[in-house]
Amino acid sequence: MRSRARRWRCLIALTGLTGLGAASLCQAQDRLLPLAAVRSGLEFAGPDVKAMQADVQANPAQLWLAQGRALWDAPAGAGQRACSSCHGAVTRMQGVALRYPRLQAKTGRLFNLEDQVRHCVAEQQQAPAPTFESDALLALTAVITQASDGLALRSDADPALQPHLQAGAELYQRRQGQLNLACTHCHDRHWGRRFYTDQLSQGQPNGYPLYRLEWQQLGSLERRLRSCYVGIRAEPPDFGAIELRQLSLYLNWRGAGLAVEMPAVRK
Repeated sequence: MRSRARRWRCLIALTGLTGLGAASLCQAQDRLLPLAAVRSGLEFAGPDVKAMQADVQANPAQLWLAQGRALWDAPAGAGQRACSSCHGAVTRMQGVALRYPRLQAKTGRLFNLEDQVRHCVAEQQQAPAPTFESDALLALTAVITQASDGLALRSDADPALQPHLQAGAELYQRRQGQLNLACTHCHDRHWGRRFYTDQLSQGQPNGYPLYRLEWQQLGSLERRLRSCYVGIRAEPPDFGAIELRQLSLYLNWRGAGLAVEMPAVRK
């Protein structure tokens, strides 16, 4: 009970500060994964995957980035406005992807980057919002995230996020499904060990949306989380579910300090 209380105190403290300075307030015993042990998923990939991510020409995620750059500058909808009409060059979006998930000002809902893009398309361009996991949505979120390539994941300073952060932590540690497993069992307790032919990673979010060889296309963090639910034989939340946003928020806190990788490739 005492260790759990310490963990929640650290979660609360982190919502009032940002970055590694905030995370360092928590001692290692207060974190399921110590900050010193945080590793990108790329470290657990094979040499072929690492080479594919590093090669600008061979990286298949470049196809979505090219589409994203074209969509950014293309007038659309009844308003015939482009993203660049409001925001300028997409390179000016540096740091924006790191702010999500966050609370949407008008509604108070927990928004991820996909939600914000869909909202802008519908409200500003007056066009149909792209559906979850559509190429258009993935392309736009990828090119926005690329503007933050190399920047470190951080905790958000908004104290209003604390209940969502706590909910995400609870979900991460909750046993679910027919296999009665939680995220923590694979990604905190057994990372680095072999599961059949693959090494278990820490489940870090710093590369999303990323190209998975398993999918043969780009996919969001939300898609990967839903795949994990299926893997433990649990009912996956619907796309857009609050639980997935809360998990994402917690994962960003858990991976604080990891550099954004865009475009990323995983097996």
